[in-house]
Amino acid sequence: MGWMNDLYQTYEENISEVGKTHKSQSGKEYMLLPVAHTTQEAQIEITVDEFGNFYQAKIVDKDDATTTIPCTEASSSRTANVVPHPLHDKLMYVAGDFQDFGGVVKAKNTPFQDYLSQLSKWVNSPYSSARIRAIYEYVKKGTLVKDLVKASIIELNDDGKMLKPEVFVRFNTYKPGTVNTKVWHDYEVFDSFIKFNNQILNEYGLCYITGEDQKLASFHAKGLRRKGDNAKLISSKKDSYLTFKGRFIDASEVVTISYEVSQKAHNALKWLISKQGKNINDRVFLVWGNKQTDIISPQEDAITFFQSIGLSTGDDEEGSNTHDVFARKFNQAIDGYKSDLSYNPRVILMVFDAATTGRLAILYYQQLETRDYIDRIQNWHQTCTWRHSYKTNKDGKRVVFYGAPATRDIVFAAYGPNANDKLVKDTMLRLLPCIVAGQRLPLDIIKSAFNRAINPEASSIKDGDWEKTLSISCALINKHYQKEGYSVALDVTNRQRDYLFGRLLAVADVLENSGLDPGEKRATNAIRYMNAFATHPARTWKVIQANIQPYQVKLGRSANYYNRIIDEIASEIKIEDFNNKPLSGVFLLGFYSQRQELYTPKKG
Repeated sequence: MGWMNDLYQTYEENISEVGKTHKSQSGKEYMLLPVAHTTQEAQIEITVDEFGNFYQAKIVDKDDATTTIPCTEASSSRTANVVPHPLHDKLMYVAGDFQDFGGVVKAKNTPFQDYLSQLSKWVNSPYSSARIRAIYEYVKKGTLVKDLVKASIIELNDDGKMLKPEVFVRFNTYKPGTVNTKVWHDYEVFDSFIKFNNQILNEYGLCYITGEDQKLASFHAKGLRRKGDNAKLISSKKDSYLTFKGRFIDASEVVTISYEVSQKAHNALKWLISKQGKNINDRVFLVWGNKQTDIISPQEDAITFFQSIGLSTGDDEEGSNTHDVFARKFNQAIDGYKSDLSYNPRVILMVFDAATTGRLAILYYQQLETRDYIDRIQNWHQTCTWRHSYKTNKDGKRVVFYGAPATRDIVFAAYGPNANDKLVKDTMLRLLPCIVAGQRLPLDIIKSAFNRAINPEASSIKDGDWEKTLSISCALINKHYQKEGYSVALDVTNRQRDYLFGRLLAVADVLENSGLDPGEKRATNAIRYMNAFATHPARTWKVIQANIQPYQVKLGRSANYYNRIIDEIASEIKIEDFNNKPLSGVFLLGFYSQRQELYTPKKG
């Protein structure tokens, strides 16, 4: 279980972060949780005074709902079973008068009594605190719902029954003249429960991670990818006739893991996913360093890398944003980034998804030396590179960048914006080894992107989407033919048939565009016949050439510039090559480069 040791070591390396609250880019709070703690979304907050008397209550705002709560092994894994959390919990557990106000408890279940008994043991242990005792003194009175009704926090119907009995309650304490940390942020409370919980664990055995005899975990954490996620990485059902059939008597014969290691590893994973994981429809792509956790993601494009390390790329579309300038800036940034991470020995990559609602699978796991990982990221952006202009900055201005596109953008370029969730997730996973292990790009992905790029009139191509699909397809094709050394800059010395045909189509497109009336927006003949041209270039070129003649006449002398380029390109194509053999992806590279050359303002 190398992955679990990686997570355990990450927790140990970041122990100073335990208990500290941060906010993700989406505004959600996250924390590297202490051992024996988890999080819940609270709806009601009750404050009691130092003597255990009701002080006040309030409805918790959604932005402040995430609450760090103590949990036992059993309560952290509960589903339908009635097992109380040690302190904060649902009304059913914390309210002694829950049934008096219409709350339903199944026969033989005693949630409040179980909760109170467990809390009593904590309060009467050597590890108790004044704050925990005050909360205990209040809840044992059994008037919690009555107090909430009186405070207008809980509403009753005409029969005197609660309208919302399934709410989660968190507790705080108040002492006049002092400024108290919230109970769910209090390190002393954290430590108090950790010591108490360690006392009640009693199963010893060999931990397969540390190699030492320690108190063992019987259950392992859930809620790893998000709130309410019931899928677990480690789980066993001892009573199932299918479990260990013919192989093991119980789960301990498979592997034993200490409670401390399990808690720290799972809490580190929750923290990393909340902090920097990429969640695509519940498939999580995660990359981190075991010492410095923030690591550039292989899934992102070059612009996102620049932004992640706080560097400007330059927002002028042309200006200084040439390929050479961008490449130099990117390489300098990578070199600096590599130096900053020189003390970080390893980078770990993992991908998770749920095989069932209760089982979480590791679909990809790899350890890399940090220097090797950064070198492979650099190589990816140098070889799967093209000019892209589909992203905007914070002011909504278009940003030009050179490099590899994000893997999710590659998926949509290949399969369209309506690609189903499974296809998106599976394709992103297939692309990952191409980046971090140097594997070849799958041909089916390249072909799919190429076919969409040569069908700009297709229904799946939305306004503005074709240019994005075109540049991403060129990046993939450039990667596929990387030994040939293609570049965005027009190569007038390239005599390849497919490259020259692409250039021809580009000149026809720009020529006709130049002849359109002001405000006239429609596809040119070159764009309309692009698919046919890629399939039967010689035959289709005759049709396109005939259709652009009116625009050549309309432009008059201005058309001579384009006519001369057409003649020069056509003269480079060998007579035997001017045929209807379908064009390869190189055709798109010639088309893009020639088109870009014609649209670039000439200096001087």
